[in-house]
Amino acid sequence: MARQLILVEGLPGSGKSTIAQMISNILIQRGLRIQLFQEGDLNHPADYEGVAFYTEEQFGDLLDAHQACRDILESRAIAYRNGYLIPYRKIKEELGEAFPDHTVQEIFSRDIYELPFEQNKDLITSKWRSFTESVLAANEDTVIIFECCFIQNPLTMGLVKCNQSREDNVNYVLELERMVQALNPLLIYIDQKDIAHTFDKAVKERPKEWSEGFIHYYTNQGWGASRGYHGVPGTVKVLQARKELETEIYQILKMDKYWLDNSEYSLSACQNELENILNGGLVS
Repeated sequence: MARQLILVEGLPGSGKSTIAQMISNILIQRGLRIQLFQEGDLNHPADYEGVAFYTEEQFGDLLDAHQACRDILESRAIAYRNGYLIPYRKIKEELGEAFPDHTVQEIFSRDIYELPFEQNKDLITSKWRSFTESVLAANEDTVIIFECCFIQNPLTMGLVKCNQSREDNVNYVLELERMVQALNPLLIYIDQKDIAHTFDKAVKERPKEWSEGFIHYYTNQGWGASRGYHGVPGTVKVLQARKELETEIYQILKMDKYWLDNSEYSLSACQNELENILNGGLVS
């Protein structure tokens, strides 16, 4: 059975983007057709990035409150189930100041990753189901590579934001696994040994706005807030809890998978290891 999906997962700073690009390059050199979707891709086929969901009644209230944007919203909203999907980030990128920041901020409050856990899970799993069906219907030999959305996004929502139970978080990912089984997926998990060092390095190297936003997200809600965590040390504790749960989920998953310890490899050695993985000799 041809492999149609490769999933690259790991904690922030583990090297997911680099590894995903390496995999893409290796497979392209072998003459395969590749589609690579990295974190933050507004056109992601199995996840939502910068998209809000409004019920029909909520959408009507939004139109009434933002009459200046009524035409924009009515023409760009996508009817879905009993409401509408609004790809507000794509609209903002395209229209700029013509789509006011205060309107964007209000719509962000209904972002799919700001919704209650069960509603988020329902919308996300439906998107993955539609993605799998579309790939199977296309009947093409393209290999699709996803960075981070398979485990990271459900746990960011379920653990970090909503402090759901272990069972809820595990079942969320297992349901996604069921969605993609027909695509013969391969999961490559990048093991990050020293979480504190990696996060401290990211804080020093990245803009202050990034680190402040990340720390706020990880400590002011969900699992971190329930334990009174603060600052960089508190954020590291939440990341460690996330790593423990991701490790447990990795062990449960039945798909082809490989645990890649990035601390053991230089880039060239990592390239060789990926070559071996993609040759088909997979370690479960």
